[in-house]
Amino acid sequence: MTPNTHLGIDAALVGAPGELSVGSATASLTTTSAMAADDVGLVHGGFVFGLADYAAMLAVNDPNVVLGAADTRFLAPVRVGEVITATATVTSEKGRKRVVEVVCSVGDKQVVTGMFTTFVLDQHVLT
Repeated sequence: MTPNTHLGIDAALVGAPGELSVGSATASLTTTSAMAADDVGLVHGGFVFGLADYAAMLAVNDPNVVLGAADTRFLAPVRVGEVITATATVTSEKGRKRVVEVVCSVGDKQVVTGMFTTFVLDQHVLT
């Protein structure tokens, strides 16, 4: 299966697609020094959130999917140079609404978990 949404994404900022199937997806992000929040190498959480959001969009995989809400938990820090993998699974679907569970990990360590509420619109949100 190939991505059908967010085709203009810069993989260096929010990750690259991995495995895609109906209702699930993975994406990964290699963190860089440009993502550091300090001189110790702590990666700013916004980059990890971006990866989680992107994985949720890929799990829905509709060109008109948008994020409506996110309930996330940051569980552990991420360091520059680490590779984060996000696994996203659609857990419910009702009309236009899709709820997606996302787990982001560095190796075996979970760093972010969340539930992302998405909506599939009839047309692009900006048209």
